[in-house]
Amino acid sequence: MKSFKLIVHQSSFSPEDLIINLKDYPGLKEKDIVEIYHPENDYPRLLLQVTKVDAPGRGRDTISVEQSIATTFQLRTFADVYVNIVNVQDVALDSVELTFKDQYLGRSEMWRLKNHLVSTCVYLNKKIEYCGGAIRCQVYEMWSQGDRVACGVITEDTKIVFRSSTSMVYLFIQMSSEMWDFDIHGDLYFEKAVNGFLADLFAKWKKNGSNHEVTIVLFSRTFYKAKSLEEFPQHMQECLQKDYRGRFYEDFYRVAVQNERYEDWSNVLLQLRRLFTDYQKIVLQYHERPNMDIPTAINSTAAQGNFLEVLNMSLNVFEKHYLDRCFDRTGQLSVVITPGVGVFEVDRELTNVTKQRIIDNGVGSDLVCVGEQPLHAVPLLKFHNKDNNLNSIDDYSMPHWINLSFYSTNKKVAYSNFIPRIKLPPRKSQEPLRKMYEDERKGKLLKEDECMHNSIFDYDAYDAQVFQLPPAHSTRVQRVARTKKTSVAGLEGLNRRSPPASTLHHRKMSDPDIHHSLGDLLTSGNKSAGYDAGSDTTDSPMSTNRLSPRSSISSIKPVIRTGRALINPFDPSHVTVKLTSNRRRWTHIFPKGPTGVLIQQHHYQARPAGEPARNEEHRCESNTPKDNGSSILNNNHSIYQVDGNIMSRKRMISASGTLAVLGVSGGTPSTTNNASLALLWGATGEQEWTPALTTGVDWKSLTIPACLPITTDYFPDKRSLQNDYLVSDYNLLPDDVNADFAQNRAIYKDPLTTMEVFKELVSQRLAQGFQLIVGVNENEVIESHCASTATPPPSKVAPQCGKPANAAPTKRYLLSIGRIFHKLTLVGSTITVTRYRPRHPYPPFNIHYRYRFHAPNHDTYEVSWVSFTTEKLETYYWNYMDHYICTRGDSDFALVEPLKYWRFRTLLLPLYNPATKQILEDDSTHCDIYPTPTRHDLDQLTDNFLKMTELYFNKVKRPNKQRAGVSSSPFRERVGSTRLPDRPRLRMEAMATKAVLERTQSQTGEADDTYDDGVSEPKLKANAPLSDVVDRMRHPTLGLGFLQQTVSLPSHTFVSIYAIHWLQENMEGMDYEKAASLMERLLNEKMICHASGDTTKRFVVGYYMYHILPQKKDKELPDYVKPLGDLQSFENEWMEVEVLGPRSPLIQVDKASGAIDISGSSPLADDTGVPAFLCDNIDPNYMQIDSDSEIPLYKKTHLDIDVNNKSDRIEWGHARYQATFRPDQAFEMCIQWTVASGNIVAELIFGWARKASSNCKLQMVPIPADPLALPFTLKSDPLRGPIYIPMNVEPLLRNKTVLFEGFPEETWLQRLFLFQEAIVGRFGFVKCTVESTSHEWERGTPRGSPTGDHLYVHVTGNMFILIPTTVKSEQKSSKVKPPNRTLCNKYPVPTEVANSPHEAYISRHVGYKTNDYNNSRRMGFLWSWNHMISKKWKGSQTPATGDEGFQMRMLRDFKHFCANQEQRLSQFWDHCWELKDKSRGMTSC
Repeated sequence: MKSFKLIVHQSSFSPEDLIINLKDYPGLKEKDIVEIYHPENDYPRLLLQVTKVDAPGRGRDTISVEQSIATTFQLRTFADVYVNIVNVQDVALDSVELTFKDQYLGRSEMWRLKNHLVSTCVYLNKKIEYCGGAIRCQVYEMWSQGDRVACGVITEDTKIVFRSSTSMVYLFIQMSSEMWDFDIHGDLYFEKAVNGFLADLFAKWKKNGSNHEVTIVLFSRTFYKAKSLEEFPQHMQECLQKDYRGRFYEDFYRVAVQNERYEDWSNVLLQLRRLFTDYQKIVLQYHERPNMDIPTAINSTAAQGNFLEVLNMSLNVFEKHYLDRCFDRTGQLSVVITPGVGVFEVDRELTNVTKQRIIDNGVGSDLVCVGEQPLHAVPLLKFHNKDNNLNSIDDYSMPHWINLSFYSTNKKVAYSNFIPRIKLPPRKSQEPLRKMYEDERKGKLLKEDECMHNSIFDYDAYDAQVFQLPPAHSTRVQRVARTKKTSVAGLEGLNRRSPPASTLHHRKMSDPDIHHSLGDLLTSGNKSAGYDAGSDTTDSPMSTNRLSPRSSISSIKPVIRTGRALINPFDPSHVTVKLTSNRRRWTHIFPKGPTGVLIQQHHYQARPAGEPARNEEHRCESNTPKDNGSSILNNNHSIYQVDGNIMSRKRMISASGTLAVLGVSGGTPSTTNNASLALLWGATGEQEWTPALTTGVDWKSLTIPACLPITTDYFPDKRSLQNDYLVSDYNLLPDDVNADFAQNRAIYKDPLTTMEVFKELVSQRLAQGFQLIVGVNENEVIESHCASTATPPPSKVAPQCGKPANAAPTKRYLLSIGRIFHKLTLVGSTITVTRYRPRHPYPPFNIHYRYRFHAPNHDTYEVSWVSFTTEKLETYYWNYMDHYICTRGDSDFALVEPLKYWRFRTLLLPLYNPATKQILEDDSTHCDIYPTPTRHDLDQLTDNFLKMTELYFNKVKRPNKQRAGVSSSPFRERVGSTRLPDRPRLRMEAMATKAVLERTQSQTGEADDTYDDGVSEPKLKANAPLSDVVDRMRHPTLGLGFLQQTVSLPSHTFVSIYAIHWLQENMEGMDYEKAASLMERLLNEKMICHASGDTTKRFVVGYYMYHILPQKKDKELPDYVKPLGDLQSFENEWMEVEVLGPRSPLIQVDKASGAIDISGSSPLADDTGVPAFLCDNIDPNYMQIDSDSEIPLYKKTHLDIDVNNKSDRIEWGHARYQATFRPDQAFEMCIQWTVASGNIVAELIFGWARKASSNCKLQMVPIPADPLALPFTLKSDPLRGPIYIPMNVEPLLRNKTVLFEGFPEETWLQRLFLFQEAIVGRFGFVKCTVESTSHEWERGTPRGSPTGDHLYVHVTGNMFILIPTTVKSEQKSSKVKPPNRTLCNKYPVPTEVANSPHEAYISRHVGYKTNDYNNSRRMGFLWSWNHMISKKWKGSQTPATGDEGFQMRMLRDFKHFCANQEQRLSQFWDHCWELKDKSRGMTSC
């Protein structure tokens, strides 16, 4: 220990936290941890790590600490402090909580960050940066030795908990009948939920700076009093469901807020109060029609509501997190707010599905009850009793996967402090009671003395008999002597009379996790019972003894028992369950309390702080030596403060009987076995429930929800591995694999080293939801598939210990998810992957569910349907994935759908439209003021797109023309200096060099056509020989602009579209077609060739690269570089896009090849301005998706993700882009990755978006994987749906019977479509070819959307419109048939509708279809919002993007227009006809 003078420094002076001179403190080394404190006060001592060893330059014996740290720890400047080297083990942290905000942190990044933090010192609020600042987080809380601390050292064994301030939060408010009841303070439970709980929650979010993306849904279940379906009118039947008791019901969901982020949530509270006013009335009277009787509707109670369905709804969204990867949030949380008390009646199968999905997906699920906390343990699920026998016993389950909170207000009642914990039943008249007693006297039930027990009755003995654990030999019948004839009462003894004494009861399967007593484990003759009971689902394979009936009879006869005890919710603590990996999945987010037990901080005992903990009687089944347990309990350590504020209420954690479970009590023989058990109740399985345990609100979980921890501590024991698991393994030799691939690769990339591959295998498993298993004795695992030995089983929560040093130079990781375990071993250069999967996997579930939901901006509750399915995790293609990593994403292992890779879809749209600006500035303007783009606009768009492709997507350079031959800038290397540059990196100078082509020059405002100052060469003659053309192309100043030669580009590479432009400039009489055919001739004559060296590729106009081949007469060119000779490698390296003109709906009269004319005019009208839908020469194939060229719809290329070299690993991804660009359509590009950090991908994409808007006059916006969320697409969001906007064509008919009377009938549907297309064009929508997201459909149609439905996106990117088409063509109907068959099996879709699912959707809004096809019935549009656009995408140049006011105005105005308000639709129609008549007049002249 040594005394120093303390000074402080700013972080700008030095980034180090501590500056100390080593000479001043002999024996101090770099990386040492020192504590710093003032001698006179015992504030928390500050720990810092010595990182830099310079003298601070303020004299001897001085240390300098960063200012903010000194302030936090109340260290005074210029005062004396003691500095003392500390032993790391003494200040090691048990757990650390890190918070982060507005960023996406993947699980792989969490693990790499954790490794980066090992053996560093952290203190409260320390800011941590990683990956070059791409990942930022802050220390929130630390625990060491059972207490909160202010600083400490992170070691290998420290558990790191990541909490996100920006999560995706679903708040579900259960609008059951109790919401309209009053609580003890006279408030409605709804007021308590919204004005109380939600108001407090939003205030805490604001205080904490949380910025969650929130969806708020009100939900309820309506029962109908009806005996059969016939009692319901036709319009009600499509959504009715029937429960296990034969009651009819319907579930309603009202989405109040959808994916919103607000600074201030007070308006939302107001909105919820408004919804509450009419909610019950609307839902209960929803189906009422005049002159029609419908069955009485009743709102269900909380217990009978649709609680599990709601959780599954959110899971359907959450499990698709990799599809719409948002870069500014991490984490998923479902919160259900209920007026109930935490008891729900549920279906057993749905419970299994929900449990498995919640645990596998690692989603936080919170239940907040605003009712009073009951006197029994909750949450409690009561299984539907499908047994019709009156006396069958109810079965319960206590889900550990739901985090429960009870919200109570701080109101005080003047006359009492008493808080009732039982809700009194409503007062009934005396009649039924009297009748009940009369019935009893008649002998229908038991004799009165049996039923009306007097005080002599031994209730405890009775309870002990019912809830007794099974005897040691569960197969043998045992006699129990009893003093009194008793009977087993159901747990709902209040409303169900006790059963007659002589009947047998069939006891059903109970909670998965109930286990036998220790005696049973040690001496059980029937071993299989032990394993089944510990299995992980509520319906495990039943062993024979399970089915034995449990009878409760007088003591003369033997008692027959099942292999398992019933749960007693009033005393759950006597039941322990066999530990499973599911049980331990979340435990590492809980800190350890003073007794070494994991605690939940919102549970506390209602007990004065000074009293020692009650020395509860230890029950014999926990085999705890009494004195040992109690002495620890009465130790003062168990009294501690949670809030760090001495005045605050001190909360105590009771830890009676759980010490043995944790192995604290020393070397008693029972503890090893006990460590493989957990308590039934509670999230940790280590905190005991007592009636005195008060549950508060877990505000931390609701404000900064924890992400699924990256570590866990459960691994099955040897016996279990042998009996219950199948083992398979495979070896990976990265060096050998890569040697083969490197030879086949045209472009050399440094392969990943074996160590890099090994770490990446771990990373990918973590990313897919696996957890690292820590603290398990490795030697036991190594031998785990050898023959079983007689050692005690290691399946337990192991004490956190350092790993034993192993002789072999191996590295080993164990990982698990659910019941799947992977062991990754690295020995030398061989990686072995050993997989353990369950011998009896759970059966796959697929539950179909129908419901009604009302989304924002909708007018009605629409019917929708969804499937809840469990995923078979054991079928994931790990072998394929591991090879994908090994080969660095080589094209042989393409990313395929089952790999669940991450993706981000974007569209490129025109940046600026004056109409948008006008709408934003002037509130009175209509929104249908978007002009048809002119030819000049479309040319500009094409040029901008080519510029974007060249400069940013392909990153190619062109040498400056004037200094031909002089290479501009050297390539920048990628990561580390040993690599060859794979692709040139663009430098800013190269961007600023003179623009290359006359098109881009004219657009940037430079002089036109100045290829070389002053020298004007005569143009080539139209009939010049091809060799002259090639020579002119190579001319140093007049020739084509060649791309700079790189690793994968040969000499003299040029871009096809620029060559066409060059020919038009440099040859006489050249137009577009002639230029294209001349280039085709050059290709056929082998004078030019595709830049990959592939001679079979035809000449494609667009951003396609070709090179000039050396001719025989040239002799050998000294510096000629050959092409790759491998098309696939070339396409994997460069993005090539065909450029076409706008598609015209009209058949060109003069030239047949007009379809590919790049400079074609605007497609929506002919030359005279007549709209296409009134023209005579309509192209019948216009509505088909482009399928004429052999170019596929989409192409893929490899993508360098980490352009700024920030990551600590090699990262890559892929771009999947549309193969053709048309200036009148949005261009789609999807970025895909698995081996990349989310934040680094985000930097790349945001960089592109900035450059697109600043340099290329384009706007890049994100779009969802499923823009419309129609219910029949597999990945659709169950609470999102398109808004149907009908088009009112009645006023347009005038005297006609159909709209297009007078035109040929076969063109009517197409004309209607073109009319609708003209309308969306006026509102600023452009076409986008977005693939259908459902794989079911894609199998039916390899190209694009299944039904040829046409999707349009607004130029601001804010919304989509779909024009549902009913054009039937032979080719199309044959394609679509197979998927429709599957659709019909699942759902009752009317057969004649199945031609286009969108029709089915619309017909629901418009009334019921009759068989005659009425054209006007289905005229309308489907409108949906682009929910991927957040504030981050709103820029100075794109003020309307993400602007809510603008979006709502567009929708309102579009609805007005389609409804023909102010005659706007009629006026547009008339105007079009005027143009038509005018043109007729002109032609007749």
